[in-house]
Amino acid sequence: MTAPDIASLALQRIRADVRAMQGYHVQASQGMLKMDTMENPFRLPADLQKALGERLGALEINRYPGERQDTLKSMLAAYAGAPAGSAVILGNGSDEIITLLALATAQPHDADRATMLAPMPGFVMYPLSAKLQGLDFVGVDLTADFDLDVPAMQAAIAKHRPAITYIAYPNNPTATLWAEDKVQAVIDAVAQIGGLVVMDEAYQPFASRSWVTRMQAEPACNAHVLLMRTLSKFGLAGARLGYLVGPSAIVNEIDKVRPPYNVSVLNCETAIFALEHEALYAEQAAAIRAERQPLIDALTALDGVEKVWPSEANMVLLRVRDAAQAQAAMKARGVLVKNVSAMHPLLANCLRLTVG
Repeated sequence: MTAPDIASLALQRIRADVRAMQGYHVQASQGMLKMDTMENPFRLPADLQKALGERLGALEINRYPGERQDTLKSMLAAYAGAPAGSAVILGNGSDEIITLLALATAQPHDADRATMLAPMPGFVMYPLSAKLQGLDFVGVDLTADFDLDVPAMQAAIAKHRPAITYIAYPNNPTATLWAEDKVQAVIDAVAQIGGLVVMDEAYQPFASRSWVTRMQAEPACNAHVLLMRTLSKFGLAGARLGYLVGPSAIVNEIDKVRPPYNVSVLNCETAIFALEHEALYAEQAAAIRAERQPLIDALTALDGVEKVWPSEANMVLLRVRDAAQAQAAMKARGVLVKNVSAMHPLLANCLRLTVG
């Protein structure tokens, strides 16, 4: 048997659905203006960059991560305003947290197959995680203006009884922060079927409110709610640090499927350093928020822009006549933007731009 034949046979051991998938594509960005990935555009001041380098250089990278992770968990709990009785899980970005949630709730037999549910269009990792971890995924369409369709959500929850319901707050890619009473109605519907709600607050630094205030004020109504955040939009996209906050009894069970050393000493110490300088990152977030409405106003005035939606994140969603052509033309001018048209029919000819 030839080497190509052996390799071909071995390849069949890879799941057919995985072989049929497209990998996540990251555009080459050298020399380009990046307006496609919602990163914080600010680097650390030179003195802080030097101080961080010295601290990282002193770490014992020959040792596995240890007690400093407990320090980071305590700092994140304080930063997020975690309610009493909460526990924290650290992840390699919130992407890993989503995987851990799916792993912890997936059932091993088709007859007991678990379901994940989320409003759509939404974060692409929700359905992808469900597919890879063996959960069914149910997407519930938003309204034409990307509002939460509460009756449709309630009906879908009652019918499918999802193990996990995701609420992105604010939503990606629409940058929508749904009304509290609508979100609470969905949370209450999930309580009736005994499921978990994950409030995904990846863009919390740019939003006018956080669900954690409701978790603090009404713990009984939110006893099944988990708060998921990331430090990527905070300003540490390169450090890959996500975290999940929720009632200890639930979080400690999910923590059992986490790899024991999933967050490196370098990532951990970088996050601790950043939280020690939280005020600086708050100033950066304020500067980005200040640029948001002028960008929306300028885009609205452009010929060929059909609609621009309000934003509670560091991104703006707009509809143009031809998204593919606009994206290509922007790239030719050295500017990367995200064409989200293929994500969902409601996003036809829509582009997503980073504010920054």
